[in-house]
Amino acid sequence: MWDEIVEQICATTGVAFRLANARPVDGGCINEAYRLDGDGGPFFAKLNRADELSMFEAEADGLRDIDATGTIRVPRPICHGVSGSRAYLVLEHIELGGGGSETELGRRLAKLHAAPRAHYGWRRDNTIGSTPQPNPEGDDWVAFLREHRLGFQCRLAKRNGLRLDDANKLLGQLDRFFTNYEPRPSLLHGDLWCGNVAFGPGGEPVIFDPATYRGDREAEFGLADMFGGFGSAFWSAYEAEWPLDPGYSTRKLLYRLYHTLNHFNIFGGSYGSAAEGIVGRLLQAL
Repeated sequence: MWDEIVEQICATTGVAFRLANARPVDGGCINEAYRLDGDGGPFFAKLNRADELSMFEAEADGLRDIDATGTIRVPRPICHGVSGSRAYLVLEHIELGGGGSETELGRRLAKLHAAPRAHYGWRRDNTIGSTPQPNPEGDDWVAFLREHRLGFQCRLAKRNGLRLDDANKLLGQLDRFFTNYEPRPSLLHGDLWCGNVAFGPGGEPVIFDPATYRGDREAEFGLADMFGGFGSAFWSAYEAEWPLDPGYSTRKLLYRLYHTLNHFNIFGGSYGSAAEGIVGRLLQAL
């Protein structure tokens, strides 16, 4: 397998890469991850089952789209494919782990969101974690959110045993959360939390492992607040570039609900009761 991957790296980059060592590294709970060292390297590689190639293809497309904005650094895709029973994605290796500024992270993320986009959705479906994420293009954000984000996850959660008795009531009233707010399409990382952010050489912020699509920029922060979020320096810098609408303090629960449901659909457990609690809080807010 490694011989085939090295051959593809060489063909794509034009560099005579000679693999000395493929060292396992922490890659999350979905993929295996390796650092590939050797002359002409290093590179970063992800592995999964061969039938998961489309997940890697979509990730590569998302990284390319974010990189093309010139606003924030991502690891650039090198190549992807299938070798035997394994799908692989090879990325630029960036030395991560140094200190960095959340101020710069906030500023650059705001610039990413401000880059003009024509429609919601994306040119292809992808995944959020291991869950399918449909991205049909359209111009109605509330309809997209109702059908392809919250509705999709609610239907899946019900099949997985969650009651969600009031979910339909909430979905039928989503328009009321947007009465005095008109979102516009922004390119999103889509799976943004502190575990998908790091700082490279010189403290430059780097984001990775995206679930990219075009949506209301507020949706970018639905997961961040679930796991510690970002500090005041981040938010001050973000809002200095593009202030958030006052109604975000309520709407952020809609976006947290999407990720909470997704975590239930992947991991089960207490995420189910947390999702039902958010539905109740949103209906109470109405």
